[in-house]
This record gives sequence, structure tokens and C-alpha cells, in this order.
Amino acid sequence: MRVLVVEDEQKISQFLKKGLSEKGYTVETASDGDTAMARLEGVPFDLIILDLLLPGSRDGLEICREIRARGLKPKILMLTARDTVENKIEGLDAGADDYLVKPFSFRELLARLRALLRRTEVAEPGPIVSGELNYDPESRELLREGETVRLTAREAALFELLLRRRGQVVSRSEIQARIWEDSFDLSTNIIDVYINALRKKIDSGDREKLIQTVRGVGYRIRPLPGDPSEPGGE
Repeated sequence: MRVLVVEDEQKISQFLKKGLSEKGYTVETASDGDTAMARLEGVPFDLIILDLLLPGSRDGLEICREIRARGLKPKILMLTARDTVENKIEGLDAGADDYLVKPFSFRELLARLRALLRRTEVAEPGPIVSGELNYDPESRELLREGETVRLTAREAALFELLLRRRGQVVSRSEIQARIWEDSFDLSTNIIDVYINALRKKIDSGDREKLIQTVRGVGYRIRPLPGDPSEPGGE
């Protein structure tokens, strides 16, 4: 999960970088609008923490508008010392997704980021089908080759996240943010424990192995032949 912190106060910038890095996020920083826009020309970011008052010719509002004008869709959390309703409306109208007033607690910032991540994707209703896999999110019923696979609530949440993003790598930090929120230390092996549990239930025996580890990054589910989301699928 990539985060860009755009903040000219070095103490705040480094505090955020250190804290978010410890939570498993990949963090880059920029101290002004020009540097921020240059960063955004490279690898895309999932989240931007954007200070309203920046040095130079472009403030946070202008940067926010430019990001949206370019068609970029990272979630933007705007930071500011201004706490009037008018200021908040101005920031949201410029394209920010949320607004946090300084001074703030790091725990609240984390909670805001988790909420933004949950809003990133709108889940399509109905069962998810991938080849011989059929998963119903509402009932948490999973069928593989017609055989029922029983999942616990946490296993089902993790499996659904990977399945909806099948073919894409889901980072450990995103799994933590979406499934466990801030309730455990990312350095523990609890994610691996749940991945192994899913493998025992879904990839057992001679079946094709669906759940793949991308070392140092995260996990993904490989789409099965006949998956409608794959080129040539139905």
C-alpha cells in the first residue's frame, strides 16, 4: 500500500513516515506541490496525505484539483489547521476524500486511512465465479468443483479480498488494514497462519494451487481457466 505524504513541516512529515512505515505502508514524502506532482508521475499511490498550506505557488487545494484533473484516483486525506465548515467544504469540493484538522492523533489518522481504503472498491453483488470456484459473499458459501469448503468469518473475509482482486497482488499492509485493521502487529505471522489455513481448505490434494505468495510483497489468487474476468473468458 503506497502512501505519499505531502507536508512541509519536517517533524510532522518524518513522524508520519516512521509511523506508517511501521504499520507496513510504503511511504514517500514531498515538501511542496511541485515535488508532489513529480512523485505522482511515477508509480501510482493508493493514498495521499496532503497538507493544505504548502510553500511555493501551489497550495494543497490546487494540488488536489490538479490530481483530479489528471484523472488520478488515489484517496486523498487533507490536513489543515483550519477547522471552519467553509474550509472543509472547500477541501472536499477540490477533490479530497476526507479532512483531518491539526493537531491530530496518529490513531485517528490510521482510522481515517482504513475507512478510505474500505471505500476504495464497491463490491459487486451476487456470487463470484472463477472457473470451478463459486463463492457467495452473503452466505460465505464456497464451492470448488462442486464440493463445499467451509470457512470461518475471518478466513472468508481474507479469501473474498483476494478473490475480488484475483490476478493482482494484495500487499500484507492492505490485508492488515482491511481485515484486521489496527488490531495486530504486522511483524507477527498471523496473516501467514490464515493463508496456510485457506490453502489447506482450498488447495488441498491434487487440485491446482490457487493461492500464491509473492515474496516480500503479499499474496494473490490465480484466476482459473474459464474465469469471466480473464481474456477469452465468458
